[in-house]
Amino acid sequence: MSGIIGVFRKEITVTFSSPIFYAAGFIFLLISGYFFYSGTAYFSLLSFQAAQNPFLSESLNLTDMVIKPFFGDLAVILLLMLPLLTMRLYAEEKRSGTIELLFTYPVSDGAVLAGKFAATGVVLLVMLAGTVPYMIILESMADLEWGIVASGYLGVILMGASFISLGIFTSSLTENQIVAAVISFGALLLFWAVGWAKSLVGPGLGAVLEHLAIIDHLNAFTQGLIDTRHIVYYGLFILFWLFLTHRFLNSRFWRG
Repeated sequence: MSGIIGVFRKEITVTFSSPIFYAAGFIFLLISGYFFYSGTAYFSLLSFQAAQNPFLSESLNLTDMVIKPFFGDLAVILLLMLPLLTMRLYAEEKRSGTIELLFTYPVSDGAVLAGKFAATGVVLLVMLAGTVPYMIILESMADLEWGIVASGYLGVILMGASFISLGIFTSSLTENQIVAAVISFGALLLFWAVGWAKSLVGPGLGAVLEHLAIIDHLNAFTQGLIDTRHIVYYGLFILFWLFLTHRFLNSRFWRG
């Protein structure tokens, strides 16, 4: 446990002293703020029109028109941002040669991996915490369903953790950070879009592809439904890529 905490502290210090974090965080908050403002402004416009048209007011729903799209937007932004945060985790260690020193420490590969994953997870939480004031502002203007908001954040956190686990794996494959980020983004995009092909194949394979699509499991959370099937999917996704990373790092013993 002490080894995990030590790696965790090191990664947190390096991350928060890196300009990449502040650049990625600024872009994340800027784009998410723009999407939030666009959604709320459009909803406000329709609400003003509904005051003169009672039939329109029946179709207005804050959750469906603002909250759900906002969490979908957050997922898209994280798809672009998280590969930038995970690309250096092992690639930079390899490039600078410090990974050999890391392997000589009395800390297991699993502890190092857990520390890096936990530190990046905290960075994800910090970024998402910056969007909470949006919800507080929205609550001041309308009756917000906080249960759905909490469920949506849980889904985004699980999806973000899944992105991180795959990003760590791609970072362990190369010493070039840009290559690691590109591979990570490409792989995540594949898991994002794989469900789109379900209409091109048979019903059996289509159901498999739909289940593999990482974005489809977020939809239930944005509706306020915390389904254990989706939690298990994200949990297995995270464990799978962390396991592959651990096995790849261990392969140095037989690769030489």
